[in-house]
Amino acid sequence: MSDFEYQSGFRNQFATEALPGALPEGQNAPQRCPFGLYAEQFSGSAFTAPRSHNLRSWLYRIRPSAAQSAYRPLEVGQLSTAPESEVAADPNQMRWDPLPMPQAATNFIDGLFTMATNGDAGTQIGCGIHLYTLNADMTGSFFYDADGELLVVPQLGTLVLRTEQGLLKVAPGEVAVLPRGLKFQVRRAAGTDAARGYVCENYASPFELPGLGPIGANGLANPRDFLTPTAYYEDTQGEFELIAKFGGKLWAAELDHSPLDVVAWHGNYAPYKYDLARFNTINTVSFDHPDPSIFTVLTSPSDTAGMANIDFVIFPPRWMVAEHTFRPPYFHRNIMSEYMGLIHGTYDAKAEGFVPGGSSLHNCMSPHGPDANTFDKASSEELVPQYQGNTLAFMFESRYVFNPTPSALSAGFRQRDYVDVWHGLHSHFKPDAR
Repeated sequence: MSDFEYQSGFRNQFATEALPGALPEGQNAPQRCPFGLYAEQFSGSAFTAPRSHNLRSWLYRIRPSAAQSAYRPLEVGQLSTAPESEVAADPNQMRWDPLPMPQAATNFIDGLFTMATNGDAGTQIGCGIHLYTLNADMTGSFFYDADGELLVVPQLGTLVLRTEQGLLKVAPGEVAVLPRGLKFQVRRAAGTDAARGYVCENYASPFELPGLGPIGANGLANPRDFLTPTAYYEDTQGEFELIAKFGGKLWAAELDHSPLDVVAWHGNYAPYKYDLARFNTINTVSFDHPDPSIFTVLTSPSDTAGMANIDFVIFPPRWMVAEHTFRPPYFHRNIMSEYMGLIHGTYDAKAEGFVPGGSSLHNCMSPHGPDANTFDKASSEELVPQYQGNTLAFMFESRYVFNPTPSALSAGFRQRDYVDVWHGLHSHFKPDAR
């Protein structure tokens, strides 16, 4: 079977085999699997979770995952996990330039840099936000995260995610979700020398599609546009290292074979990718600025209705046609905390300083909004239909306050004068003139 073959649908019950006849017929785990394979269940939920939220896949593999050495601890580098105990949460508005590209050979795991965390991975609430840079492939090592699922948002360079359940090719403008516990390897696609992007490590309930409410049956992200890989395997022996993120620490075990040896699988617990250009944007066609919740691609619900553990929100190309309206995002203070990133182009609420690969953090009730130059321009421009085309920004929005890491707070690429962008907002109050 060729590389990068996909199945369509969000959380579908898939069945795929790289070798015809490898999937058993009529039984989940027969006494002897076809071709001498081992049956292994890969569970992403409790066994007794409601059927609509029960996540599991059956993997038919050449060797079971238990065939490995004992784990040994590794240094965690600049990777952190909630709860953050070194520094207190900070109400200051913060912004960073892009994470500098590495000079030495650096793979995906070595290049992870934690920006902020919230909640508690041990109690499975909240998330961690990381940046990645890489200029080398993972060849002799593999990775899995027992603390959370990973939402990967490329900003520069195309990645090949080689997973137990197949291959995903993910370019800037696309995102990928790797389930908790999935073994994978990150390599660069042909033509990519270096890569950079963002990762949201979701400790809590897996991402799902948001409800549409009064929007109806159609709009936002369409389930059919989510792509899951077909089965792909390698039967390779040698000396390999399996790195695990467990309890906020990194551990390593030795393998004498590649763990990407799943010949067939079926179920609904699998990696997937999504092209953000397929998002069906909803916007006003009359007046006022709708809340950013209309741009939600994926959500991780919490135990409080309407207050997400994490929402993944995008600000894609779209038409601006509102009349009698200040069109950029309004000034606001809100209960949710917002971490933003920019994939390409220009974000319409900032005149300068927020660049592709950069990021900003506005915690719960910290005021933010357009800078002074954007406010002045948007307050006087002619309100003709305008296509906001050269832009793709995103937001990780959470009900929990983000704790920046000491590394992020002290980083040389942090913009320490960010708050000055609002200093030009002078009073225009004229009580005698409406």
